[in-house]
Amino acid sequence: MASYQLIKEAGEDGTLDLQRKDCTLHVEGCNGDVESALQKIYPSSPLSRSGSDTGANGATSPSGRLVSLDVFRGLTVVLMILVDDAGGILPAINHSPWNGLTLADVVMPFFLFMVGVSLALVYKNMSSRAAASKKAIFRALKLLIFGVFLQGGYFHGINNLTYGVDMDLIRWMGILQRIAVAYLVAAMCEIWLRNDEKVNSGLSLLKKYKWHWIMMLMLTTIYMLLLYGLFVPDWEYQIPIGAPSEEAKIFTVKCGVHGDTGPACNAAGMIDRMILGVKHLYRRPIYARTKQCSINSPDYGPLPTNAPSWCQAPFDPEGILSTVMAIVTCLIGLQFGHIIVHFKDHRNRLLLWLAPSSAFVVLGVLCDIFGMHINKALYSVSYTCVTSGLAGLLLATIYLVVDVYGCRRFALVLEWMGMHALLIYILVACNILPLILQGFYWRDPSNNILSLVGIRKQT
Repeated sequence: MASYQLIKEAGEDGTLDLQRKDCTLHVEGCNGDVESALQKIYPSSPLSRSGSDTGANGATSPSGRLVSLDVFRGLTVVLMILVDDAGGILPAINHSPWNGLTLADVVMPFFLFMVGVSLALVYKNMSSRAAASKKAIFRALKLLIFGVFLQGGYFHGINNLTYGVDMDLIRWMGILQRIAVAYLVAAMCEIWLRNDEKVNSGLSLLKKYKWHWIMMLMLTTIYMLLLYGLFVPDWEYQIPIGAPSEEAKIFTVKCGVHGDTGPACNAAGMIDRMILGVKHLYRRPIYARTKQCSINSPDYGPLPTNAPSWCQAPFDPEGILSTVMAIVTCLIGLQFGHIIVHFKDHRNRLLLWLAPSSAFVVLGVLCDIFGMHINKALYSVSYTCVTSGLAGLLLATIYLVVDVYGCRRFALVLEWMGMHALLIYILVACNILPLILQGFYWRDPSNNILSLVGIRKQT
């Protein structure tokens, strides 16, 4: 039992008498937690309750996990399915052909943001840093292997029952691979780069995790130096990829520039071509939907008569340089998770989320206005800021609705999807479920369940 000197006194009914000036309140079963005592001041206000409450008005699950985090992940999964299936019908919600931001463009950073948030909760109590590091490395390797297997070209898409990949043409990078790298770096930062300073304010929170912010600044600086400082020479590629040279058509792309952020001559593409090799990159580049490369822009379509030479060139949207800023997104999410760990009051959490989120959005918009365009394919600094800010604002909104005011029933499906986000991603976004279903056909492979419901998408 602990005692706290308060400015008001507890009445006989257990609430506080607002007419008295001082009292000593005895708190039992709270391990000296003053927040449980302070809740008696305004028992009817949801914002005065702790974020770890599990009452009828709260929405924390019996396991102690915040429901809003699962709902956020579930909503991101729904967005992913929506833009994947409806993006071809509504190109406006599909990925932006180059510069700009659409609904589809927020899915990846939202996933990375939530990976960071979750890491703060996973590693808030560690018995051994070495053991935690081994687990993080093992999990990252599993994601990496899954990614190469599912997105490296082993499966040949819907309406194709063959499988297998030429190792000379395998795609090394991908969405799961990017998440694996970002997860590993963020986990190592959380495990090794924090001090023992106690947190009782926003400033002390910054001091405790100052090395995380230094890491973010270093990664951003490295990214900008490489993107704007490297010289990009002329380069070549052939169509079809991997064909003998005598059977292929060679295209030459004229560059010879520094700091170009267009589709053809950016440093991100050059780094991938040099390190990974042009044959190991994504062969359906997003810039093939630009006006220069498609008569159906912003959708894919036939090449215009005067299309530039780079329109059919492979380009990986999950490349090496852009993954550097993806790590920054994950680290930003990690800081939002720290707020959950160190602050239990709803008001404090919301204020500490809303302030930096708004600042990130404003900073990203300003960067875009002054020429550092929002670009998902390059994962530009402005794109990182805007999407991280939007993720923070969305998290705060869901938290207010679900965890503070307890409106959980309408979000039960999203909560379930969020708890199984990786499984749903593998089954749906990686086309594993459609591939399984199309394996059962009647006499002819084209007579399968997918064709019956009208699904004939080629990936």
